[in-house]
Amino acid sequence: METNNDDHDSNEQQAEIEYKYPMLSFEKQIFMDAFEKDALIIMAKGLHYNTILCNLLNVFIDPSNLVLVINSSEHEEKFLTDHFKLSTLPNLGTDREKAYLEGGVIIVSTRILVVDLLKNRLPISHITGVIVLRAHTVLESCQEAFALRLYRQQNKTGFIKAFSNSPISFTFGFHQVEKVMRALFLTELFLWPRFHGTVLKSLKIRQAPVEELHVPLSTNTCHIQTCLIDIMNYTVKQLKSINRTFDMQEITTENCLTKKFHKILQSQLDCVWHQLSTRTKEYIQDLKVLRSMLLNLIHDDSVGFYALVSKYRTPEYAKVNSGWILLDSAEQLFRLARGRVYNSKNEFDPESCPKWEVLGNLMTQEIPQEVKQKKNGSLKNTKILILCQDMKTCSQLNHYLTMGGHKYLFYNAFRKELTVNKVSKKYTSLTNTVPVEAEAKKEKGKKTKKDKETASKEDESEKTNELDNEEDDDFNLDDANKSNYVLTLTQVSKQSKNNKTLNEESIFEPISQLDSLDITQIESEKPLIYIQTFKENGNNFSLDRTLEFIRPEYIILYHTDVAAVRQIEVFECRKRHDEPTTKVYFIIHDKTVEEQAYLTTLRREKQAFELLIQTKCVMVVPSYQDGKTDEYFNLNVVEEDNVDTRKAGGQIQNKEKPLVIVDMREFRSDLPSLLHKNGINIEPVTIAIGDYILTPDICVERKSISDLIGSLNSGRLYTQCTQMCRNYSRPILLIEFDQNKPFNLQGGLSDNSLGRR
Repeated sequence: METNNDDHDSNEQQAEIEYKYPMLSFEKQIFMDAFEKDALIIMAKGLHYNTILCNLLNVFIDPSNLVLVINSSEHEEKFLTDHFKLSTLPNLGTDREKAYLEGGVIIVSTRILVVDLLKNRLPISHITGVIVLRAHTVLESCQEAFALRLYRQQNKTGFIKAFSNSPISFTFGFHQVEKVMRALFLTELFLWPRFHGTVLKSLKIRQAPVEELHVPLSTNTCHIQTCLIDIMNYTVKQLKSINRTFDMQEITTENCLTKKFHKILQSQLDCVWHQLSTRTKEYIQDLKVLRSMLLNLIHDDSVGFYALVSKYRTPEYAKVNSGWILLDSAEQLFRLARGRVYNSKNEFDPESCPKWEVLGNLMTQEIPQEVKQKKNGSLKNTKILILCQDMKTCSQLNHYLTMGGHKYLFYNAFRKELTVNKVSKKYTSLTNTVPVEAEAKKEKGKKTKKDKETASKEDESEKTNELDNEEDDDFNLDDANKSNYVLTLTQVSKQSKNNKTLNEESIFEPISQLDSLDITQIESEKPLIYIQTFKENGNNFSLDRTLEFIRPEYIILYHTDVAAVRQIEVFECRKRHDEPTTKVYFIIHDKTVEEQAYLTTLRREKQAFELLIQTKCVMVVPSYQDGKTDEYFNLNVVEEDNVDTRKAGGQIQNKEKPLVIVDMREFRSDLPSLLHKNGINIEPVTIAIGDYILTPDICVERKSISDLIGSLNSGRLYTQCTQMCRNYSRPILLIEFDQNKPFNLQGGLSDNSLGRR
């Protein structure tokens, strides 16, 4: 009965509150949880916290409050700054002090906040609260924990609220979520997976019609996929067989296909990287190469994939790889990749992407026919949004729709410098349309080929890195790096009369009058086709912004993405009742690595939330009412600011705490935070010589490994050491290693020879 009454009261409270920014029912519940309690809130990917955050900040936007937002990304900072018209924090310390006194919401970098807290530039006791974004990243640096420790030591009543959209990040390492919560000084954890009952109920209110289009791969592509998976299975098996003492449970062929594969490798191998053999490192590098080839097989065209594969069939790469190119599957891979571009007569006759035909049918037949039935034969103001994974595919689809499939593949072959001696009949008409720059590039490639063959052999690791960088080569066009395009549909009637496909002729044209594309400024009575990546330049808010301003009638998911699907679901539920629903087309290769990667991502997120739920059930964290939080968070270390009282010989002695002067630029490292955590007072000052001053005689210059190598090469270290020796009697050079990457000393001398010397 008590639970039901609580739920009833909560619903009444939500009904009484007027939200400035409309929210769905599950977002309102999250808002109430965040408003009432200091907590870490972990949400599923695609269920963004931006609307919740805006309503939360709107409560504290009044100048009588002082709320700090830390650890925001560049895109989040721009979004909040534009949304609330916030002023940028000044660079000068005195100006920042005035800005803090003005109150309101302030977005501040953690490094600046730490310095200002130590300098007493802001009234800590008057801070209303701190909001931490991207909470899953706080353990990568001690800065957030340092700032929150300084804040919580002198302010026990202000709130701390943290948000995260990456549940999988909390599963790497031991007790990761507990460590994050301890660093954030939080005792409450709220989990909001996609399978949460309130989320399911909210998103079922209004659902967009979805049509899944399962596209089979060609025979050659299926065989190539099988070859690549066989080689990956062999590589994983060999990797585990020679490293039985290391934990490599997460390194599987299935996990190799996911986007988080690099993080899996990092979590599994970073701590033992220095112990791995050269052979092991070759296997790991080859797994990355094979993964790239497998993804390119699905996402790239036949010409681009063959050009990529050809780069690995060279004597240089044969000397640095683990030996997979000598397998029978590799030989079959190279042969089939060539077979997708050249026919049995050695004529240039590349196979078209299976998804192109499906996309072309949607754009020229199915969608226009459906629109004509709804709008009495008019295509005006129809908006179609095509979403894909990366800028490379955006450029590919733009050229396919504006040039036609055959012309695009033909031009792509010259840009990739493939040999085209003969062409099939359908490409004969294009032989006289080769661009001048492509011919010049081809001739230049012939001239420099001999020079490349006689060039000296470079370092093996550098060769491998070069090949990795070349994987993402795209058209060398002016717009190759664009993440969105806008096209318009033309000549529909002419197209239907000629009964030609998009492979033979294009019926789309770009809107070129906009130098810098801004989707909010485009107004046209013509039908518009928008091509965009899921995350424009890494911006998680870009798709939400696009959906809000375009409000498309049709969305085509050219690639699979869990977050994008959920963003579309939320967008549909936010619509007005009188607004028509958006139809979604889901184009996916059936029974392929693309489908498997999508399902694996869903499974891994579900397992992450299940693990977090189990952790929450057994987590023992004291509440603030118990009065034991200071001890739990280790806040009693500096309870007495300057005095340590002890009894010695019946007398009370006062001992001052040690003080270390730290250079202002050193707050990018974790060392000042560690010093303060162990009860040492920190005084930030701009120092000309050294980084830390311990006493009038002792000066310390800290060097990370990368900084040390750079200083040795440039000679700067010699100058710094000379200056320290002239001004301090005991200069010290501190070499700092990454705690997450253990090391060992390497050299040409053995231990015995070192002992003799």
